[in-house]
Amino acid sequence: MRRNATAIWEGTGKEGKGTLSTQSTILNNTQYSFNSRFENGPGTNPEELVAAAHAGCFAMKLSFALNGAGFTATKLDAKCVVTLGDGEVTSSEITLNAEVPGISEDKFAECVKDAEQNCPISKLLDTNITVEYTLN
Repeated sequence: MRRNATAIWEGTGKEGKGTLSTQSTILNNTQYSFNSRFENGPGTNPEELVAAAHAGCFAMKLSFALNGAGFTATKLDAKCVVTLGDGEVTSSEITLNAEVPGISEDKFAECVKDAEQNCPISKLLDTNITVEYTLN
C-alpha cells in the first residue's frame, strides 16, 4: 500500500504560502503558512497533521490489540499533542479516554503499551512518545 500527498510552496519561508493536497482529497489545496504553523493563523500545519496521524494510528492499533485479547472498545478517544522545538519534533503525547467493557486494568495497560510501541506512526517518529490514559 502506498499513499501520497503534495505540498506546493510559493515565496519566502516567512511571507510565503502553501497548499497541501492528499490522494484521498480530504485535503484539497488546504492552506498552510508561517502564520498557521508558528502563530494562530488560518490553515493547517505539518505538526497538526502528524498529531492527527498519530492519534488515529494509535487508536486503530489499540483496537486491534484489544480485539486480539478478546475485547471490543465501546470508545477510544485519543488526543495527540506534537511539540516542535528547535526545528525538530521533540515529543508526541497521547491522552486517551477509553471505554472497554470487562477488561482488567493490567490487560488494558498491556494493550496500550503494544499500541504505543507498534502503531506504524509511533515506529516512524524518532521522538519521545508518551501515553496517559483513563479507563472507564
